Amino acid sequence: MKILTSKQTGEVDRFTIENEPIASIHLMERAATQAYRWISDKYPAAGFSIFAGPGNNGGDALAIARMLISEGRNVDIFLIRSERLSPDAATNLERLRKISSAKITDLSTKPLPNSTNPGTVAIDGLFGSGLNRPLNEKASSIVSFINKNYDQKVSVDVPSGLFCEDNGANIRENIVKATYTLTFQLPKLSFLFAENKAQVGQWIVLPIGLSNKKIEETLSPWHITESWEVKNMLPPPNRFAHKGTMGHALLIAGSYGKTGAALIASMACLKSGVGLLTTHVPHSAVSILQTAIPEAMMSVDRSDLIFTEFPDLSPFPAIGIGPGIGTKINSQRAFRELLSAAQNKKMVIDADGLNILAANKEYLNYLQPGTILTPHPKEFERLAGLSENDYQRLEKGIEFAKEFNIVLVLKGAYTAVISPRGEVRFNPTGNPGMATAGSGDALTGIILALLANGIEPFNAARVGVYVHGLAGDLAAQEGQRGTIATKIIENLGPAFAKTTEI
Repeated sequence: MKILTSKQTGEVDRFTIENEPIASIHLMERAATQAYRWISDKYPAAGFSIFAGPGNNGGDALAIARMLISEGRNVDIFLIRSERLSPDAATNLERLRKISSAKITDLSTKPLPNSTNPGTVAIDGLFGSGLNRPLNEKASSIVSFINKNYDQKVSVDVPSGLFCEDNGANIRENIVKATYTLTFQLPKLSFLFAENKAQVGQWIVLPIGLSNKKIEETLSPWHITESWEVKNMLPPPNRFAHKGTMGHALLIAGSYGKTGAALIASMACLKSGVGLLTTHVPHSAVSILQTAIPEAMMSVDRSDLIFTEFPDLSPFPAIGIGPGIGTKINSQRAFRELLSAAQNKKMVIDADGLNILAANKEYLNYLQPGTILTPHPKEFERLAGLSENDYQRLEKGIEFAKEFNIVLVLKGAYTAVISPRGEVRFNPTGNPGMATAGSGDALTGIILALLANGIEPFNAARVGVYVHGLAGDLAAQEGQRGTIATKIIENLGPAFAKTTEI
């Protein structure tokens, strides 16, 4: 699913109007009908306060108001700048005025009410996706009223006051804090950033029949990965496959006190379909792993405590390194030597591997093309510096991936997988229960297995992130709060099965 800029979305609207063809007022009616149906079903007995602005977003809200009144609902309509409405909004206002029971308050001449009825739902249609500057004093006072007086708030297309991309220069308290955002056809980029969660609430995409041809032709670096894409990226089962054809992975993980990281990453790798796995660990961890994971082979470091060396790399097409290895000087030296030795190897680097890179920025120049880095926000901050907001972090991530010719996995609620060319694929699976120790180690193991299977790095990262999140969603069916990393791993089989059966 593509994500377009607000300008591109306007171009798709215009193309649809000209080429379907459909009158703009009829396209507005189509959008309003979709929103009305959702609102009516969600709130079957509620009354509504509808706030309509002067543009087409206000026109949508006025059309929704008419439909709710026709259903017999109690609706109060609050309108700003009635003398300067867009043509389609003006048409919908005239339609409303023909309904005798319509209660319309023009806020350009009359004040907001002193109170609201408990249980009333606010429908926010003040400003839409075309907004490009912070709200003025009058509009922000209306937003403040909505936020303070309504428990349930539904924004039409975009919460009023929110920009569709970068909100770094915005005034956050002057944005509607929606419970739900009903957005049309495609989501907005700003919906995917944690900093906007309080404003966007839960977002729902409503199809309104915009031109698929124009959407497909419109270039965008941003997409949300869909299930059918994941299925297509996974090679179909081969009846004649054996462990020698499914890839041999090397995992370098663990140190004294962090053997669990090696164990979790190894389990996840094996559960994700690798043919053979060799896990390189300090001597003290060998008996633990051979007992807990008999399917894995062991490469034993000369050190009892930390990573200081690595085996001959020739048997391994894919290498994973980082979970729990620590950042001791000897480990840093061995890591640097590994980067030099791993010519033409696929690699995924996580956790302490990322911390070593951050402490030795010159090591970044030794990364093989397509190497996958999987930082959480703090790890990426160490690698690339501070970001003022999530939009800036994404932009910085794109430049980072391009500069070092790598695949970057920026972990979060909608994990962004960024290609060396700057393509961004956001992941839709996963839940807050996955914010738990070892979850990232499991992701490293999954991606490592896919690399060993022969999947190219960008796709391996996308599939790995998607399946990891889906396994977390399956695990969370027994309760998000009870989800732990090993529970995620237990659900990898069902997650892969669900993905390939789509």
